[in-house]
Amino acid sequence: MTIAVCIKWVNYSGPVESDTPDERFAGFSFADQAALEWALRIAEKSADEVLVLTAGPVGAEAVLRDALSRGAHRAVRIDIDLTSDSSVIARSLVGAMSQARMVWCGDYSNDRGSGSVPSFIAAELNIDQALGLVALELPENANASFTAVRRLDGGRREQLLISGPAVLSVEGSTIRLRRASLKNTMSASKQEIQVITATGDRVETPALRPYRPRPRVTLAPIGLTALERVKHITDTSSSKGHGETVHAEPSVAATLILESLRKWGYLP
Repeated sequence: MTIAVCIKWVNYSGPVESDTPDERFAGFSFADQAALEWALRIAEKSADEVLVLTAGPVGAEAVLRDALSRGAHRAVRIDIDLTSDSSVIARSLVGAMSQARMVWCGDYSNDRGSGSVPSFIAAELNIDQALGLVALELPENANASFTAVRRLDGGRREQLLISGPAVLSVEGSTIRLRRASLKNTMSASKQEIQVITATGDRVETPALRPYRPRPRVTLAPIGLTALERVKHITDTSSSKGHGETVHAEPSVAATLILESLRKWGYLP
């Protein structure tokens, strides 16, 4: 069986025109590193192989070779545009992780992503998901159930019992990734990486803009001269609030409210 680890490659230097970006400005998050370490520890207690996957251009293979040097057995790169929707990326990753009994992911990426890919992967595989894990206790038997603690809103925690196939995302503070030996680093530099071209229609993400309230109609100041108009605008001697008590049927009252809102410029 296979334990899959999904790693997101992030290029900090912006768009890359060449196939060999500067590796000093690219990498993967501590959360993804923790996911890789947990997968490696489980594989040490079982006969499973660790498969690392990433989605992106040729430059993303750097993180795959890094994972291979740490102990992963096989690597796959999905050739896909990184601006694609999370559901499209998750569907492409799932197509390359056949017979995976467990999928590990980081709960965040270095580009401050949404962290939604693990959820989409669980939906595509139709298996359980345990997201935002802050602590784990692995058993001696790799096939046995194990406990984990999940972060909830408001500083709360939830204890989970994980058994069977599942998608797990962990925080970077849960564990530290082991160092790579020189021998493994040299071997990983020559190891073949499988490349799969993503298929399917791309989902266009709508452009998001800051909220802008509807402009309100403001009445012109009263006065024949500029001085009078300025005094009217800056006058604070009297209350500008609107106050009126009306006793009417609900339908009539609603009509009066709408008319007042239109008069004050809150409605068109």
